[in-house]
Amino acid sequence: MKDMRYEHIPAEKFRFVQENEKLSDKELQTKARGFFADAMLRFSKNKSSVIATWILAFMILYAIVAPMLSPYDIQDKDNIYVNYPPFVRSIADKDLGIFQGTRSYSSQSDASMAYWKGIAQETGLDPLLRITGTHETKVMNRGQEVTRSTYDIEVNAYYALGILYRTFTYAEFERIQAWQDETGIQVIFPWVEQSAIQNITDRPNIWYEVDKKGSAILDDDGELIPVYSTNQDLAGAPYHSLRIPGDDGSYAYSVGKANSVQCRILYYNYYRYMNDGQEPTYLMGTNAMGQDIFCGIGIGARFSLLFALLVSAINLTIGAFYGALQGYYGGWVDMLLDRIADVLYDVPFVVVTTLFQLHLASKVGIVPAFLFAFVLTGWIGMASLTRRQFYRFKGQEFVLAARTLGASDRRLMFKHIFPNGIGSIITSCALVIPGVISSETSMTYLGIVDLSSFAGTTIGTLLSQGNAVVTTAPHALLFPSIFLGLLMICFNLFGNGLRDAFNPTTRGIDD
Repeated sequence: MKDMRYEHIPAEKFRFVQENEKLSDKELQTKARGFFADAMLRFSKNKSSVIATWILAFMILYAIVAPMLSPYDIQDKDNIYVNYPPFVRSIADKDLGIFQGTRSYSSQSDASMAYWKGIAQETGLDPLLRITGTHETKVMNRGQEVTRSTYDIEVNAYYALGILYRTFTYAEFERIQAWQDETGIQVIFPWVEQSAIQNITDRPNIWYEVDKKGSAILDDDGELIPVYSTNQDLAGAPYHSLRIPGDDGSYAYSVGKANSVQCRILYYNYYRYMNDGQEPTYLMGTNAMGQDIFCGIGIGARFSLLFALLVSAINLTIGAFYGALQGYYGGWVDMLLDRIADVLYDVPFVVVTTLFQLHLASKVGIVPAFLFAFVLTGWIGMASLTRRQFYRFKGQEFVLAARTLGASDRRLMFKHIFPNGIGSIITSCALVIPGVISSETSMTYLGIVDLSSFAGTTIGTLLSQGNAVVTTAPHALLFPSIFLGLLMICFNLFGNGLRDAFNPTTRGIDD
């Protein structure tokens, strides 16, 4: 049958394509991409891993920089500001609701409210931040129904500490007075005799007249009535420095003790005296040792990261050689070495760590003994991975060709086979690091290993201290927990991203 499709197409419509052109192969416009470049390209497309990498980089930077930025060293410990909440005065005074050293108190009576008012009036540092609730209760008092109010409040814990009793040598008493004159900051406050406050001996913040129940007695204007001592015979040493407003020179500022002087001091300002004028500044609060948690987390993270990298490097070295021998030679060599690894693998890590700390630490040190516990069995996983890589590649054509050309066993193992498995091995190392950090934290948290004398503190130690006071000082557990949780999650996401990126089955695939 005649094909009718082209009958009505004019001849001039037909022309030769590339009639006068010289045809030849064209050079490829794409650039060659190496193995690692290809892996990084695929890694960059894993958004969760990229985000985790940036967070991880920030946390590592924090571990390096935080101890330098903190105004405190890990050895700085304050036995008064223990488990105190976060406080930065420059931010706290702006009433933004953060860094105010906030502590909550419930069911505060009128007497308690007068106590807080007394601290504010005497020291000039008002501890009351806000009243969060008011409760009224009707009670019977001498046959009459009386309404009593209680309050739920939030206070600045650093201001709420107020006045403390302290005993000084004569020389120290003079130095404090000289510092007061130099800075204009009142540290020493007038003495209050116990008889004037109904012998309430444990409340140095009570400087006003009270009844036998400890409730404040107010004047006609509703103000507190001062009961400062004017008995100059009590003074253990002359006072010639700053005086509080309203003092005409008659108040006594100390009482004599055996070769010393006892005073009432405002601890907030005494802290400044002891720290060259530095006010308490704790971005994450303090722990049970009175240490700065902001600095402590940085120190602990720095040790954990360095320790984990060291363990990973040692285990990589041992495991790579051990696994290379197994995988390359195979046969009875593989069987013998595999049985040795099986025996060591079944040794409990906690038992090894405990025994090493009890018997080895006294000879080589706490950290080396702890390191040996990780190395004793930690390399087995790396050896197994390397063994699998050698079994996979040792029969490939390029290995057979190199052997035919006379390459030695060592050259075949570490120049031809090992580099082809390096991607999986690097990934495994990245996933080993969070495991080491987790184990190290667990051992220090449980108290099996105490690294405080070497590292200053660790994340596990901070967690253990915070756990003991979680109901009264939740910040002491919260910040180390957040840091450790983020570190574990980010390392695992980072490692998973590397594993997928170095997966040879996906090489050259553009998603």
